[in-house]
Amino acid sequence: MGKMASQVNILNTANSVLNQILYEMRDHEIQLDRMRFRKNLERTGNILAYEISKELSYESHEVKTPLGQLDMNLPSQQPVLVSILRAGMPLHNGFLQFFDRADNGFISAFRKHTAGNDFIIKVEYMAVPPLEGRDLILIDPMIATGQSIVLSYKSLIEAGTPAQVIIAGVVGSDEGIAYVQRHIPKARIYIAAVDKELTAKSYIVPGLGDAGDLAFGEK
Repeated sequence: MGKMASQVNILNTANSVLNQILYEMRDHEIQLDRMRFRKNLERTGNILAYEISKELSYESHEVKTPLGQLDMNLPSQQPVLVSILRAGMPLHNGFLQFFDRADNGFISAFRKHTAGNDFIIKVEYMAVPPLEGRDLILIDPMIATGQSIVLSYKSLIEAGTPAQVIIAGVVGSDEGIAYVQRHIPKARIYIAAVDKELTAKSYIVPGLGDAGDLAFGEK
């Protein structure tokens, strides 16, 4: 894998409990347990949310305990969590467990196959709060070509220009990450793992398969 810009944070470059979660999501037998697969997406969302929380702005608040008081740093604003349907739903839930006061949005982006191995990305549904001046966390488990993320972002900014854009995923490809960097250069990317290759049909290799199908059944 080639060297990536500093705004890309690949979590599995350091050993952690995330390795076990990724192993279970990738394993072709373990992943067939849909409930376990969804739970592992959710757990990955927990880990990503914790890491991303370090990027947010904070301000001091006084708290009174039964024995005294002290100042603590708390987020100065809650982020907006936006997931790309449908595979993003379990991952989104993992984020929401940590950012429990966040505003939420959803957008659909899917592959519409054309002749041969070609496809186009279609965005047909969007429900989001105002984004002007907000910290946007855009969530999608798989960043294969990066087209879904970029087209979703272009649709989302119709709801306002975010102060900060953070993209969160589980598995990406070198090509997909580079595409997102070219088209959303100010975004910070947090991803659990990055693989080198894409197939002719633009699936990540070794990847883990179709996250939506594994979570919810074949479409």
